[in-house]
Amino acid sequence: MNGAKKRVGIMGGTFNPPHIGHLLLAEWAREEAGLDEILFIPAGIPYMKEQSGIVDGKRRLDMVALAVKGHPGFQVSDIEVARGGRTYTCDTLQRLCMDNPDTEYFFIMGSDCLFSIEGWFAPERIFASCTVIAAARNASPMGELEEKKQELTAKFHARILLLQFPEVELSSTMVRARVQQKKSIHYMVPEAVVDYIVENRLYI
Repeated sequence: MNGAKKRVGIMGGTFNPPHIGHLLLAEWAREEAGLDEILFIPAGIPYMKEQSGIVDGKRRLDMVALAVKGHPGFQVSDIEVARGGRTYTCDTLQRLCMDNPDTEYFFIMGSDCLFSIEGWFAPERIFASCTVIAAARNASPMGELEEKKQELTAKFHARILLLQFPEVELSSTMVRARVQQKKSIHYMVPEAVVDYIVENRLYI
């Protein structure tokens, strides 16, 4: 590789459960940003989310592994689930950078997170450890996003890539609601994940 660092995108989140929208965004970012690999990292105990209704980390890790199985560019890490305690993105990124100095990390998020990331725990450590890929839906006002990008770049010396991404009206909340209503979630989540949810009686 002539000394070039491996380029790895990080898809973090609760994944409660993982759905097709997560996989679409990961693949879109992988191609558009020229990434070698996408690392899916299910959160251990996400400190910014209400805990009720979140299934345990082991099961969410299992579902993500099933969701990405067979895709050579997708991998799964248990770094947050195995750590225990509250999950902080800055700690995870710093640990990955320390353990893999030959890798350059790209943290993938929705562009709306650019407007809230200053409220995350130690945002300066996040920006110091990675390039942020902010995926903007096609309907998003790019002018506002460009302004926020410039503001964060000036304040934190942040490296931010804005990525246009098609509108996908799908969420884990919607999937869970449909399970509770005994409605189909086929084609919303990978079939192996559908089977896992049914077999383990999740979200009912």
